[in-house]
Amino acid sequence: MIFIGCHLSVVDGYEAMGKTMSRFGGDTFAWFTRNPRGGRTKPVDVEALRRYLDCEHFGPLVAHGSYTMNLCSAKEETRRNGLEMLSQDLERMELLPGNFYNFHPGSHTGLGIENGIKLISEALNKVMTRGMGTTVLLETMAGKGSEIGGTFEELREIIDRVNFSDRIGVCSDTCFDALSFGLRKTFVFTKVQ
Repeated sequence: MIFIGCHLSVVDGYEAMGKTMSRFGGDTFAWFTRNPRGGRTKPVDVEALRRYLDCEHFGPLVAHGSYTMNLCSAKEETRRNGLEMLSQDLERMELLPGNFYNFHPGSHTGLGIENGIKLISEALNKVMTRGMGTTVLLETMAGKGSEIGGTFEELREIIDRVNFSDRIGVCSDTCFDALSFGLRKTFVFTKVQ
């Protein structure tokens, strides 16, 4: 089954995102778990959203981690902050089980690809648990500079090192004009085994 939606603002709350997507004619949506350029989070009010999604027959949702989260930085403090964001986000995602959490793997900032892959997989192994209801998605990167995830081989290597690899997948970032919705960034996803 394929679900169609777009990235929405959480500014009016979680249920409002569902209602907005219904008006657009979609059956899923994405949102940032926190400020995409910082670390602030918005309180989670999921009960009304959960009831709305069940009533309207939505597919799985996609939460997007902050762009500033970097699990493989050469700076230990940056890695520690990234791990804290990842841990908090996955904990919050369990309030809406059965959905996806998407993030950019990061940039090794001089540590090298192999070390970067090792650090990312170690971070995922610290926060992912048996029985968790969220599937973590590694989003493809352009591969410029020291970015990790510019090739499917790099993403595969991360996944192969994650203990609960049945709860991890890949999101391929695409962008096109969706003029009928008046939106700029739209996504279509399906889980591939």
